[in-house]
Amino acid sequence: MALHSWLVVGALVLAAVAHGAEPVGVAGQLLVASEQMGDPRFQRTVIYMVSHDATGALGLIVNRPVARVEAADLLKDLGRENRGASGSIRVHYGGPVATGQGLVLHTEEWRTKDTRVVSGSIAFTASPLVVDAIAHGAGPRRSLFALGHAGWAPHQLEAELAADAWITVTADEALVFDDEATTKWDRAMARRKISL
Repeated sequence: MALHSWLVVGALVLAAVAHGAEPVGVAGQLLVASEQMGDPRFQRTVIYMVSHDATGALGLIVNRPVARVEAADLLKDLGRENRGASGSIRVHYGGPVATGQGLVLHTEEWRTKDTRVVSGSIAFTASPLVVDAIAHGAGPRRSLFALGHAGWAPHQLEAELAADAWITVTADEALVFDDEATTKWDRAMARRKISL
């Protein structure tokens, strides 16, 4: 993805997240696909919700890693300086919307002017600066790089929640950022509250 495209799309996503509407729902929580989920794109997914308000909702799937790429190669693809870059970055499928767009969930101690703290210790950055920092050993303690995101129009997510397609559970660093993707759905489901 060209740097210009990343910046334009990233700015649009940040604008959607920070438009100032009052939260009404599940931002900062995990949205977990229930057994009733009919959409195959979302079966057994765990989504960290970045925003949810009267204008819609946005989240990133955190349990669908697709590849591990060399950090230097990723920076080169972004049109960034890759000298001194080391290590690799695991790439996740973040959702079916804008699948060429990179977004990063990370711990909140690392920030730029484009970073939005979502809840507790988890933040969100839609800028290649976070990839630069990670590749050069100066990034956040923990991070998750995703291509694409999940998005809902106004009232769409509320309707899906009412139809029991999703459950919501508390999010924390361990479940969002650990590398045990194959067990995240089971562990998230284990957190659900059972109504009597």
